[in-house]
Amino acid sequence: MNLRGEYLIFRADASTQIGSGHLMRCLALAQAWKEKGGEVSLITACQNAGLLQRFSDEKCIIHLIPQAYPALSDWDNVKNILNSYPGAWVVLDGYHFDETYQKCIKVTEHKLLVIDDMAHLRHYYADIVLNQNLQAERFQYSCEPYTCLLLGMKYVLLRREFIDWVNNKTEIPAIARRVLVTMGGSDSENYTLKVIQALQKVEIPGLEATVVVGASNINADILEATAKRSRIPIHLIRDARDMPKLMAWADVAVSAGGSTCWELAFMGLPSIILVIADNQKANSEALRDTRMALVLDITSGVTKIRLLLQELLQNRELRKNMSQVAGTAVDRLGAQRIVAHMMTNVDFA
Repeated sequence: MNLRGEYLIFRADASTQIGSGHLMRCLALAQAWKEKGGEVSLITACQNAGLLQRFSDEKCIIHLIPQAYPALSDWDNVKNILNSYPGAWVVLDGYHFDETYQKCIKVTEHKLLVIDDMAHLRHYYADIVLNQNLQAERFQYSCEPYTCLLLGMKYVLLRREFIDWVNNKTEIPAIARRVLVTMGGSDSENYTLKVIQALQKVEIPGLEATVVVGASNINADILEATAKRSRIPIHLIRDARDMPKLMAWADVAVSAGGSTCWELAFMGLPSIILVIADNQKANSEALRDTRMALVLDITSGVTKIRLLLQELLQNRELRKNMSQVAGTAVDRLGAQRIVAHMMTNVDFA
């Protein structure tokens, strides 16, 4: 299957309020499309140079628009851009894109894929609805007769840098001492600081941490100053470009409950998931119920985070079981399966 000359148009945003997850999983699908010879464009109101550079590095055409929906100018700009790509697929990823926005795209006679997490809309008009989450099959989607539902972890979107680690074998030491902290691309409420405070109280000799600060994090300077004062070594990395290498370094991770969960699962890294938003609750509960991760609500105090972290670091059997369950839940073919459905509606073996 060769997609030479076929365009895939992404409409997604990133900001300190919504984070960078929507753009980053679109990037994984963009890479899979490009690998088949297709062309990619991104329409976005994102102003973060680092995130936009990730798409530029993939030779994607970037169309910047001044305001995001529900601003009226959003659709006026997008409609004019889509006119330059007749017959292309359009991918929508963002909770602010409602039924009206979907209908507007369908009126232009473009094919539409919507990336969704929680069936929060009353109705879906897309040709394909993609929900890559663990609990996706439980949702009842109201959609058109022609809509194809791609549901579950068979369709997890992994960027190329993760796929290169498909044969990674996670080491499970008797006592874990290396902690990776990654609370999303923006972390506007600075939950990362809460985790760092919990780490200060963990009694494990030789403990050290790597803290990833996303491209949209407005608290980066505060976190850097805190890391320098830490009683344990903390390596702070801004806008990390090689997350799988950092995950391979770590013995355990503390993460927000977004799409990073699937990257951690793929790498077989035992994790504590902190639920920082309502849209993360169902998925995090499913992770807990399947014993793929330990889960805490972010309203839990520093002491609770510390106690759970200390338990995970000291319990080798718990970490071993979590790594085995998580490591078999996600394979490397999710994006390729989606591309195959988009072109042929035939499942990718």
